[in-house]
Amino acid sequence: MSENPTIALIGPGAIGTTIAAALHEVGRTPTICGRTAHPQLELRQDSGKIIVPGPVLTNPAEIAQPFDLVFVAVKTTQVEDTAPWLAALCNEKTVVCALQNGVEQKSQLAPYVNGATVLPSVVWFPAQREPDASVWLREKPRLTLPETPQAERVVTALKDTRCAVDLSADFLTIAWRKLLQNAVAGLMVLSNRRAGMFQREDITALALAYLQECLTVARAEGAALKDEVPQEIVERFHRAPSDLGTSILADRQADRPLEWDIRNGVVQRYGRARGIPTPISDVIVPLLAAGSEGPG
Repeated sequence: MSENPTIALIGPGAIGTTIAAALHEVGRTPTICGRTAHPQLELRQDSGKIIVPGPVLTNPAEIAQPFDLVFVAVKTTQVEDTAPWLAALCNEKTVVCALQNGVEQKSQLAPYVNGATVLPSVVWFPAQREPDASVWLREKPRLTLPETPQAERVVTALKDTRCAVDLSADFLTIAWRKLLQNAVAGLMVLSNRRAGMFQREDITALALAYLQECLTVARAEGAALKDEVPQEIVERFHRAPSDLGTSILADRQADRPLEWDIRNGVVQRYGRARGIPTPISDVIVPLLAAGSEGPG
């Protein structure tokens, strides 16, 4: 593969737009694929805005040949919908970088990628879609990837961009730490409130108890997480802007399907498989599932 890989991106939402803008700034504008034919993408941050020229392709038949690198930035609830895109964009030489939540990215995407290598990632930046369809980036973007030969393709693509890339020899631990952060953020859905809710003492106590439950399951799955992690995660929410939301809250408020299983249900599922009690998950998960799927 050349030092300038061909790059495509599926899902120009908040995370996808951020990555597309980072690539566009250094002259590596990806081919952008999605459901809606936007003429351009717009990323806003404190220092100004970046316009990524379109169009956003909406027909997989427009793809003439496989790409070297494909970023997948759709929600896990939309993975099956990407199957036609992945079939057109991928072959056995492609690396598919999953910009998605959870610890099951490889198994979720593997059936659809036409023999490509699936590279999981951890996304460490909040970006949110605004009413005018622009994206507001609230922190410097950063990705963590497993330290594998395939990861070098992403490192090459994002070299000298605003998005930092870290490689980890213990990616499993980092992925589970992020999952704990995402799991406790699910409490925002049940209260219909943003990060400011964690200032309440009762919510702090609930969050710590839930995170301890998640920590026990994560360790059983091989994550080397320290005792201090639950407190560190809650303190991060305490420091966050009170109006900071999360993607699962945005989906609930827009009456879209929720990523409840990949963010919260996974703790309950893995706990049951290992005989670990998950009493808090046993309350939270059915409520999130009902909020996503009904009936009623």
